[in-house]
Amino acid sequence: MFVLGIDPGIAVCGYGIVDNSGANPVAVAAGVIRTSHEAPITERLVELRKDLTSVIEEFSPTVAAVEQVFTNNNLKTAIAVGRASGVALLTAAEAGLDVHEYTPSAIKAAVTGFGNAPKEQVMKVIEMRLGVTPSVADAADALAAALCHIQSARMEGVR
Repeated sequence: MFVLGIDPGIAVCGYGIVDNSGANPVAVAAGVIRTSHEAPITERLVELRKDLTSVIEEFSPTVAAVEQVFTNNNLKTAIAVGRASGVALLTAAEAGLDVHEYTPSAIKAAVTGFGNAPKEQVMKVIEMRLGVTPSVADAADALAAALCHIQSARMEGVR
């Protein structure tokens, strides 16, 4: 199983590719897609879609694990992240990927054992389990989403 993890965001969208074909998951790639704060929202969403499409074309994942939108006190941020999440879901589905969504607490619990783990703990576990040190939390969160899916699929007997 080749999993694309996505931590959606309009300013910064994290992505991570994890290969689960061997005995242990292996990080293949991780990074972020950034859009310009000055650009109109429509241009930013188009850029996000193009860049996610490029990632999918380059790595050919079969599954996408997308972190669900977390509703916070900032309505403007929640709406922007929701828009980015919609683009991520649509882009992955149109590429023919099997798409799954996971809550932030489910991802943290799967990776660290604690659903309210701080970002630093998620990054440390990603470093220990995958042997990579993502440069930004968004990339670590995307790798964590991919690992969450791998663990969920294992519990269901899917490899």
